[in-house]
Amino acid sequence: MTVNADAAELPVDPQELAAWVSAKLCHDFISPAGAIVSGLDLLDDPTAQDMREDAMALIGQSAKKLVSLVHFARVAFGAATTSEKFSGVELQRLVAGMIEGGRATMDWRVDADDFTKPQARALINLAYLTTAALPSGGVATITTRRDGNLLLMEGTAVGARARLKPEVITGLAGERLVEGLAGQWIQPYWLWLTVSGHKGSLTVTTVEGRVDIVAGMPV
Repeated sequence: MTVNADAAELPVDPQELAAWVSAKLCHDFISPAGAIVSGLDLLDDPTAQDMREDAMALIGQSAKKLVSLVHFARVAFGAATTSEKFSGVELQRLVAGMIEGGRATMDWRVDADDFTKPQARALINLAYLTTAALPSGGVATITTRRDGNLLLMEGTAVGARARLKPEVITGLAGERLVEGLAGQWIQPYWLWLTVSGHKGSLTVTTVEGRVDIVAGMPV
């Protein structure tokens, strides 16, 4: 499946798009934030002092996860950063923080060249969606290469149950969600929007045990 689209023909208006992105961010943030509050409640409970170490561990792990989510979201969904360029090492850290504790392993084969904001946004969303295609574990290989005036970003997920959910396929095709979970759709749609909005293209290929997502963007 190859996707090319004219940004003037977007199926979702800006206000609706902002609402979906905001809903996803709130959904992502609420879990670690709620866990921090639960840990603090345990610390304040005089009958649960034997769980103090567990509470501190919960607070620490959840705070780390929340910070990773915030750092990732600032680049993946917005431009709320003073950086105009990002190195491959910086972007690797952002994705690694998001997938820590998951079953998939990421093989990051991206050089240290600088990436513009749109390129960085596309790359880390592509990398995250590639690892998310491995619910039972496997290896997600992320590579970049230059082909003339084109930057090619490739994500290859190989694992026993490598797959893309229907909502993800809909989003990567730049299509409006008509059924399914919007939270599973908005990030792939945002990747399509980023790539197509900069005159690029997306190619998605799925076979048993393997998923390939390739984004091409002008340099």
